[in-house]
Amino acid sequence: MPLNNDADATQDELVQLIAPNGERRSNAAYDRWVSDVDDAALQALYEDMIVIRRIDAEATALQRQGELALWPPLLGQEAAQIGSGRALREDDFVFSSYRENGVAYCRGVDLTDLLRVWRGNASAGWDPYAINMAPPQVIIGAQTLHATGYAMGVLADGADSVAVTYFGDGATSQGDVNEAMVFAASYQAPVIFFCQNNQWAISEPVGLQAHVPIAHRAPGFGIPSVRVDGNDVLACLAVTREALDRARTGGGPTFIEAVTYRMGPHTTADDPTRYRDANELEDWAAKDPIARLAALLDARGLLSAEVADSVKATADDVAARLREGCISMPEPQVLDVFKHVYSEPNSWLDRQQDSYEQYLKYFDSADADTAASNSSREVSR
Repeated sequence: MPLNNDADATQDELVQLIAPNGERRSNAAYDRWVSDVDDAALQALYEDMIVIRRIDAEATALQRQGELALWPPLLGQEAAQIGSGRALREDDFVFSSYRENGVAYCRGVDLTDLLRVWRGNASAGWDPYAINMAPPQVIIGAQTLHATGYAMGVLADGADSVAVTYFGDGATSQGDVNEAMVFAASYQAPVIFFCQNNQWAISEPVGLQAHVPIAHRAPGFGIPSVRVDGNDVLACLAVTREALDRARTGGGPTFIEAVTYRMGPHTTADDPTRYRDANELEDWAAKDPIARLAALLDARGLLSAEVADSVKATADDVAARLREGCISMPEPQVLDVFKHVYSEPNSWLDRQQDSYEQYLKYFDSADADTAASNSSREVSR
């Protein structure tokens, strides 16, 4: 299906290359974007999705066991993240929300770095320039402005890299997202707006804020859009590649709505059974992104017991390293809060740190006095 740049057009059909039953569907417009995806590449995509689901399950378990303060599950959204993440070039730059741990995995993030923020050990988990991915943004939709600004810088530099920003359906109601699209369209910035419509903005259903498909909003800003089956990893790969090519060749921004489903809670602090019908979850479970690719692989004879065992072993190894990295993570030092606030030395911050150090010494002195007093009492007895 070609991109939609007509604000009055109806575009309810999703781009789909793998049906929920695993059947490979031909699509004249998008097959060419995945013509290089051979059997080995399909198996690699399958492994990626299995691994990030295992990461997600392990991190959720770590939170339940008190090792993490919070965790935002991605269960059900593996295809959208792996399909788009594997389309990117190393010099592209990602600006994500807090849920794109699968994209971070594609960018090569160190496993322990995925957990630092959620364990409370750091303000940001990784060096953004080491993997060309900004730290997760908790402020809803703010990352879209960052991505658009970065993309405008790419234009100024004369480069052909692309900024990609990820956000959920709920974020599209934020002013930041709409302002970002205004600037992106005005400057024809090489940025992709990748909306993972997982049907729920915490406890509010998408139908409450969007009475037409979310992708229909973008053409109003002058940005072509496309709706894709977000549970189809091949289709997500195809539409992202097309959008990247468009951005690299001077075609400006693209809005992608990946229609998927958040099968778990919004975060581990959420209880979706309070607002979500169990029948809805069952309906979407039948469209599971991993199950459909597994069905395609199996039909082609590509999912032997040996392949399945190898993928499971890889996922188990990743989970073990994730757990070890979490539990062995050193506790942050008290004064670490002053690190990385500014890119250069700052006298105002230095004064704050000095004042705070003096404040902490008061407690050391008070503790010493208390210990001496207690010791004296013991001697006197």
